[in-house]
Amino acid sequence: MDVWQCIDRLDANFSLNQVYAFADELQRKHPENNHIKDKIRQQLQVLRDRGIIEFTGRGRYCKLY
Repeated sequence: MDVWQCIDRLDANFSLNQVYAFADELQRKHPENNHIKDKIRQQLQVLRDRGIIEFTGRGRYCKLY
């Protein structure tokens, strides 16, 4: 949910690097997680599999809602 809230603040088309820009914010929310960027990628895959976002290639995504 936290990754989605970050993505929701971005334009409809966004990049992985734009989501990575929220890594410090997410690290503060989850100080026990030492693998924030890995978790971001995992959550992007979950959102893709649920049909919420689409991977368009080369680290680029598009919101489908």
